[in-house]
Amino acid sequence: MVSNFFRHLQPSYFSRVNRSVMIVEAPFEIAHADLVERCKQGDERAFHEIYRLYSRAMFNICLRMMNSREEAEDLLQDAFTSAFKNINNYRFESTFGSWLKRIVVNKCINALTKRSVELAELNEQITKEEEIEDEGSGNLLYEELNVDGIKAAITQLSDGYRTVLTLYLLEGYDHLEIAEILGITESTSKTQYLRAKKKLREILIAKGYER
Repeated sequence: MVSNFFRHLQPSYFSRVNRSVMIVEAPFEIAHADLVERCKQGDERAFHEIYRLYSRAMFNICLRMMNSREEAEDLLQDAFTSAFKNINNYRFESTFGSWLKRIVVNKCINALTKRSVELAELNEQITKEEEIEDEGSGNLLYEELNVDGIKAAITQLSDGYRTVLTLYLLEGYDHLEIAEILGITESTSKTQYLRAKKKLREILIAKGYER
């Protein structure tokens, strides 16, 4: 048993969640570097191949962000349509997967904004009391927790909390990047993450993951 599970709740713990992106990245960059160029030339077979390589990983991102399979499917199609329409803007400055992922995340954020997601206490700093409470937040049974269990608990968070927690833990963005994506301050992102983590802990405790 680990004395405080949430000290381990970092993106590295979820590294295998993003394996699907990593799996398609390696062969794409090594063996299919010509696909983007072919897409830029209007090759439909190249479009289909890119979709085959990336659609599953990108759908999982949409599903984690939106918490709705129907919305995730719609946003996936919207994101790929936008990506193919703007393929000439891809300059090979990052991996194609990273470029595509940013389009997918932005589509999800826009959709969440239309839901009137409120990121609580914008620009509010984390209080000392919250920091102390987070550091001494009790004992969770680390051995009984797994990625799928935590992901299931995350779906029970409000849109605002789930958005920041998902971007940080599952999608690997840091707080500065999250701030840029959401149009908030870095301190707000950190505050949202801390409070989302606290709420997640409450959900897990309710499920019996505390001794």
